Amino acid sequence: MNNQPDNRVELRGITKAFPGVLANDDVSFKIAPGEIHALLGENGAGKSTLVKMIYGIMQPDAGEIIWEGSPVIVTNPKAARKMGVGMVFQHFSLFEAMTVLENIALGMDSSISQSELEGKIRDVMHKYGLKLDPHRIVSTLSVGERQRIEIVRALLLDPKLLIMDEPTSVLTPQEVNQLFGTLRQLSSTGCSILYISHKLHEIKELCEQATILRGGRVVGDCDPRKETSTSMAEMMIGGNLKQVSKGDDRSFGPVKIAVDGLTQAGDGNFGMALDNISFSVRSGEIFGIAGVAGNGQNELMLALSGETQSNSGNAIRLDDRPVGEIGCLQRRSEGLCAVPEERNGHAAVLEFSLTENSILTARDRMGLSKNGLISNSNAVSYTDQVISTFGVKATGAESTAGSLSGGNLQKFIVGREIMQNPEVLVVSQPTWGVDAGAAATIHQALFDLANNGSAIIVISQDLDELLAICDNIAVINEGMLSKTLKVGEASIDEIGLLMGGVHGDPFATAEMTEAVHAH
Repeated sequence: MNNQPDNRVELRGITKAFPGVLANDDVSFKIAPGEIHALLGENGAGKSTLVKMIYGIMQPDAGEIIWEGSPVIVTNPKAARKMGVGMVFQHFSLFEAMTVLENIALGMDSSISQSELEGKIRDVMHKYGLKLDPHRIVSTLSVGERQRIEIVRALLLDPKLLIMDEPTSVLTPQEVNQLFGTLRQLSSTGCSILYISHKLHEIKELCEQATILRGGRVVGDCDPRKETSTSMAEMMIGGNLKQVSKGDDRSFGPVKIAVDGLTQAGDGNFGMALDNISFSVRSGEIFGIAGVAGNGQNELMLALSGETQSNSGNAIRLDDRPVGEIGCLQRRSEGLCAVPEERNGHAAVLEFSLTENSILTARDRMGLSKNGLISNSNAVSYTDQVISTFGVKATGAESTAGSLSGGNLQKFIVGREIMQNPEVLVVSQPTWGVDAGAAATIHQALFDLANNGSAIIVISQDLDELLAICDNIAVINEGMLSKTLKVGEASIDEIGLLMGGVHGDPFATAEMTEAVHAH
């Protein structure tokens, strides 16, 4: 006899306010056992606040959570895990000086020997196809690899409800398919899944029910399988989705940036070495670099931006001027701006105001300082421009960066660099964790910048994004760059296989692509 409850979890009238903002306003919905349920909404719609209450990180001001038919007060994450709630966060809570194994051990509520835990971790990783060395130090891992720790940690608990926040932003197409297979397998055993993603085609493929939030309120629900990505995006924003246009008759001018034989040793024991990387990007061209996290993207980003310097000036040339041996500030003055992958702490100082964050990178190019003295009025004016042009939801230029939602901070950081009108823009993960409306704003700004003659390099693990916005694409794997492929002529399977590490002659790749199709 099946004694499963009608609903795994039900929210009734959940309300949560913070100073100056009503994050959740009378939110009610329910998730059945085994159901894969999407939570949709723009950045700042209240999704993160809501799932933090289910996971016990914060408490509702009003309303109740019903777990398997009974009202519960989820006092903290340990209580949530005891009930059977697992969560994979978009921003990770990991100790950088510890190993993967030690971090996972800290998340375990019961005592277990290290060898037994390592065995369980390896079992979970094998079962779900997640590659990770349990003895690596977290500080040496990329953002994508850190996310895998969180997934493994959640799955070790054998959860009844698994909350996933943007879980596929760092996976190859083959790995996404594998993850979806895993989630369906989990759901068939009765585990409910609450899935947050801005990739609406994934929601359509995976989820059977969706709740849509806007401004902290439930504004609708739907069966994603019967909707289009556009119709769901328009429900989220409450209006028509901005159509992004690349522009017709795109033509390219002379080479703006040329990378020639860039070779660098890896940093420490676990940094990825860059091996003879060569490519060039012309005026007006958007060049994409695809790859699974941890294959040298961060090292390449640091080398291009000037945070790490090459042994040869000619390894990187801007407008045919050697810049390989000069640092970030000089490269900025030569016309190269950059947006790193990690927004918290690397692209922005969270404790600083948005104005102060503008000054950090735009002071010279935008005249925010004169004779070494900062012009506060110029800095505030420039920051206000970025906020209004990119639709950043903030209380003003003096808001701290840390007070913005992840997606709004991303819009600000990308906008701050694009509005400096660089000759060359290098941007890593431009739309990581941002909603469809914000992604459209960022993509259009990149197109406009390219159409004005800038050369743009986009490093992203989101293959759909690269195929949508780039003219040409190459794949980085184990610190090596593949040949350049023309977008439109390369198949997703071929790129996915290169991301997974298939090197060698094109015939081998073609054969493997055929094998994938046959399979």
